[in-house]
Amino acid sequence: MRSCRCLAFRGNRDWAQFHNPKDLAISISLEASELLGVFQWSGSDLEVTGKANRVREELADVTIYCIYMADVLGIDLASAVSDKMDANGRKYPADKVRGSARKYTEL
Repeated sequence: MRSCRCLAFRGNRDWAQFHNPKDLAISISLEASELLGVFQWSGSDLEVTGKANRVREELADVTIYCIYMADVLGIDLASAVSDKMDANGRKYPADKVRGSARKYTEL
């Protein structure tokens, strides 16, 4: 991921001054809702045929705001994701959950 391009884009426009955790969290949620909107009324089309470009664009928007939030809070996103995957691995050991949609509390 080239997050420094996102940060440079923001920096070149002097927008960091508007990026506080509250407003960034709201922006992440709004963009995630736009992603969800792609699936609204799609009926049995679980793949959302023909809308992959819109999904791609909305995923990018969510990711950009996440990068901004991590920057504001001094979070190393790669490390945070790695740590979370380690925790998920402990909660959902492959030998116990393979092929199951049960939550870890139901194992």
